[in-house]
Amino acid sequence: MTDVDAARAKGKDELRVEAVALRATGCSVPQIAQRLGVSRSTAYLWVRHLPLERDEEEERERRRAHSKTMTDAQWGEHRRARDAARAATVEATAAWVKGLRYRELVLVGAALYWAEGTKAKPWRPHDCRVRFVNSDAALIGLFIRFVEALGERREALRYRVAIHESADVEEAVGWWAAQVGVPAEAFQPTTLKRHRPTTVRLNTGETYRGCLAVEVPRSRRLYWKIEGIMKGMSDGAATAGR
Repeated sequence: MTDVDAARAKGKDELRVEAVALRATGCSVPQIAQRLGVSRSTAYLWVRHLPLERDEEEERERRRAHSKTMTDAQWGEHRRARDAARAATVEATAAWVKGLRYRELVLVGAALYWAEGTKAKPWRPHDCRVRFVNSDAALIGLFIRFVEALGERREALRYRVAIHESADVEEAVGWWAAQVGVPAEAFQPTTLKRHRPTTVRLNTGETYRGCLAVEVPRSRRLYWKIEGIMKGMSDGAATAGR
């Protein structure tokens, strides 16, 4: 072996020792290769007998990230096509609906209320208050348009936000006020739901604004009208099916 060969061998031995030392500190193969100026394959050969011990949570997170990257790469184009098809279908259908005529609005609004609104109970048959509670601003807006069509004034309705105490209450009230077009000062005191840390809730974060309750004051006769509309639709459907 020449002096040059011996020097090269000694240099590699020194690099190998340094690679092992770096591995012991937790460096990955790519990190070792970069720091020592060698190829990844060489760095791997030097430290392959020293598997890197990862924190279990860190390893799970790494695997999740890798799995997401692979899934996104595999299904990304499919998802983009799906989302584009959905958007096109929604827009085309919305254009077909256009504006609701008076009769359509009344029938749809009555059905919406009968499905989601407060109704008299068998043990309280005369408790005929029109009160609608929902977290969907679109449904809230449709309900308000419905009662307006039946002669109620938007400004005369009673509004109350119900939300968990851990949320931004003031922001939620302001957001709902903007949705219904009524000053936040006109809202009734907010109903706060107790926050239980042990409960796993998905309705959290910046987009969580609770529910809005909309009540029509002195609404017994309006309730009777809604009841009549539903009876008319039910009777009409039964007649058509004969």
